[in-house]
Amino acid sequence: MRADADRSTRAGLVLFWIGAVWAIGWGIVGALVAGSVMNSYTPAELADSVWNVEGPLVITYGLSPAAGGLIAAVGMLLYSQAKPSTVWRVGLAVLFVLALAMVGMQGPYYPRLFGISGGLILLSFFGILWLWARERRALDGVSTAAADLRLTGYVFLLMGTWFACGIGAAPFLEALEGRDPTNPIHIIGLLAMGWSSLLASQYVASRQPSTETVRGSMERQPNGASPTLRVAGAEDEFVLNVP
Repeated sequence: MRADADRSTRAGLVLFWIGAVWAIGWGIVGALVAGSVMNSYTPAELADSVWNVEGPLVITYGLSPAAGGLIAAVGMLLYSQAKPSTVWRVGLAVLFVLALAMVGMQGPYYPRLFGISGGLILLSFFGILWLWARERRALDGVSTAAADLRLTGYVFLLMGTWFACGIGAAPFLEALEGRDPTNPIHIIGLLAMGWSSLLASQYVASRQPSTETVRGSMERQPNGASPTLRVAGAEDEFVLNVP
């Protein structure tokens, strides 16, 4: 059992670093190379180069954060010793939704679907707020600081997502046809603040002492000896003699 857990932990770390290096590495390529190339050449010139927007290099670059994030997430599930069924469910569910999203990119624009999805985002946000408030009332100390940072992250992510929806829909709206594109710097700034707040929340939460639930069973001993309490923790099993 312990050997299996160790193998799962090592495999999880390997997958995490593969996903992280893959996503960050391609992000650096995009920041240093792809952006400059896209601004220096015409569409016709790009079509005859390795930076063809429909070529494998650009497609790989575009999917790198999604693929790297999924690989890293699966790795952390293994590292945290999640059940194999949980790893498969999460991995396949995310992969399925990602595949649907990629197919949807090639199809027509549906304003109603866009609006329904936006409404679902808002309902999810306010539902999270309601549940968050009920949870926070039972917290104290460091836990409240982590919860407050998490709420801050949610608010920033909602703002960034909402503005991104507006920019994404603008090219399909006749009333906005011919207008200059909006600078998306505010969107990336809000999203960065949101993710940074969630990271800070997770860090603060990880700094408080954790409590471990243990399971025990009382064993009677022969010849009138003191009973024994056998306690099973997360990793080891130990025995206490009860007077």
